[in-house]
Amino acid sequence: MWLYLSDGFKTLGLAVDPGNKLEDNVRVVITGATGLIGTQLVQHLDKKKHFVTVLSRNPQHAKFSNTVNVHYWDGETLGDWVSILESADAVINLAGENIGSGRWSKVKKQRILESRMKSGKILTAAFKSVQTPPRLLIQSSAIGIYGTSLDKVFDEDSQVGQDWLAQIGKAWEGSTVDVEALGVRRVVVRTGVVLDKNGGAFPLIYLPFQYYIGGKLGSGQQWVSWIHLQDVVHAIESILEDESIDGVINLTSPNPVTNAEFGKTIAMVTRRPYWLPVPGFALRFLLGEQSILVLKGQNVLPKRLLDHKFEFQYPLLPGALRSVLTK
Repeated sequence: MWLYLSDGFKTLGLAVDPGNKLEDNVRVVITGATGLIGTQLVQHLDKKKHFVTVLSRNPQHAKFSNTVNVHYWDGETLGDWVSILESADAVINLAGENIGSGRWSKVKKQRILESRMKSGKILTAAFKSVQTPPRLLIQSSAIGIYGTSLDKVFDEDSQVGQDWLAQIGKAWEGSTVDVEALGVRRVVVRTGVVLDKNGGAFPLIYLPFQYYIGGKLGSGQQWVSWIHLQDVVHAIESILEDESIDGVINLTSPNPVTNAEFGKTIAMVTRRPYWLPVPGFALRFLLGEQSILVLKGQNVLPKRLLDHKFEFQYPLLPGALRSVLTK
């Protein structure tokens, strides 16, 4: 559950032809906006004076500033929310059952799949139903689509895997592919382990170190392809602003590490001991099939972000961890 879970535009260092930029104030519709990435993304885009509308199953729980519009949708059926797309420039689809919360029972696994498929399919239907669909759809995905390996290095051109997480990723990405036939620019963002103290993977990863019992998980050789939350937000903003970016984008740091290196870096930054390994069989007993998320990983590089001259604010793990732990 840990390893799947993961200011201004000029500071990004992204070389952009002005002719490729969207308007200064973009009308953006976001689903899944109350999750870790969605919450920070909404706040950032709102602060940058973009016009943000959130589609939420529970509008009363979507707490944003008064300048953010929150509209109900059920993620499964067309409704009056569809008209919002008529005037939108972009849609960012982050909707999907949290893959890291709760044990992977058959019911849980079905919810994980269906929540991703249904939201993507109904968004596609909405794009088809409006006279002028948004020009851009950013579709969320995850690096689990590549499968796991100790020795392979994956980038956006790599083949996808065959395990259950890879199958989920393929279905998730495929749920919105039909919008491309409408002339819509579709960008699929495959996100790695997102670092932030207030949610996602990091609080769980850091917990043993708070009690001075940090150590490697399993062999410690499995890869952790991480990324700081602020780099995720800025990369998505870059996709919004640069119309030359399309296709698949890996949202990971250019410097992935092994699980052992990750733990040792936490210990170094926090001045806590690194000494108590957790054996793989114990994690398999506690987590069941879900243990794949902590015992296996993948070495994923953000080749296309680097090709577009994106400058990571936190390219190295020590600096990223210091930022997360001191804010």
